[in-house]
Amino acid sequence: MKSVFITGAGSGMGREGAKLFHAKGWRVAAVDRDGAGLDALGAELGTERLWTRVVDVTDRDALDRALADFCAGTSHGGLDMMWNNAGIGEGGWFEDVPYDAAMRVVDVNFKAVLTGAYGALPYLRKAPGSLMFSTSSSSATYGMPRLAVYSATKHAVKGLTEALSAEWWRHGVRVADVLPGLIDTAILTSTRQHSDASAPTLSSEQIRAAAPKKGMFRLLPASSVAEAAWHAYQHPTRLHWYVPPSIRWIDRLKGVSPEFVRSRILKSLPTFGTGQQ
Repeated sequence: MKSVFITGAGSGMGREGAKLFHAKGWRVAAVDRDGAGLDALGAELGTERLWTRVVDVTDRDALDRALADFCAGTSHGGLDMMWNNAGIGEGGWFEDVPYDAAMRVVDVNFKAVLTGAYGALPYLRKAPGSLMFSTSSSSATYGMPRLAVYSATKHAVKGLTEALSAEWWRHGVRVADVLPGLIDTAILTSTRQHSDASAPTLSSEQIRAAAPKKGMFRLLPASSVAEAAWHAYQHPTRLHWYVPPSIRWIDRLKGVSPEFVRSRILKSLPTFGTGQQ
């Protein structure tokens, strides 16, 4: 039986991933700091092939223990797929975001991916064709205004993915990531906006209504990212998975003219919570 370990599985993309892999017959480890979210997932899926634990991914000891305990129950003592998915955001002009808040983004979005990589590798090496998969972002194709630190962490995840994909072939471990665009998850409204009082705060309903209805920055369901994760395991050679696939063009165009990409992003991507378009 295949096994997958998913961080940030209490809601959003991680939750949808847990549901999809579970439906495919995999044994699923779902970890999150949100115990209520994990309880709800357990109530929906039941306890067969679902293993949950409350874990703060910034706590290396806790994450390592969770990996060890879950993998002790797999058929080969290994892990077929590690999905580093947990993430948070802090929005606003760079100088308005408190330093401690920015460092928390670094801790969760990038340092926890490093922790997951260090912790999971010994188990991934035991499973033929295993995959370490990480959630990056479309903001890793070009840095997004008012999400500077968030964008930087996602660039780091993308860079780590590329480097480890070359390194870990010698271990028989594949490495890939997903770069989602605008996804309908709690992060739409849980991302705090640090800005002046004149910048309006939009509700989730207003955000959904304001989102483009077509194009690369249209609002997509979290299940679309879960499906990308599933396909990533089935296709051993692809490095980056873009959701939607048209986001790939930002990467390609940036190689030709980053200035052009910047102008297009400023025109077409709504900067939610700022009143800008």
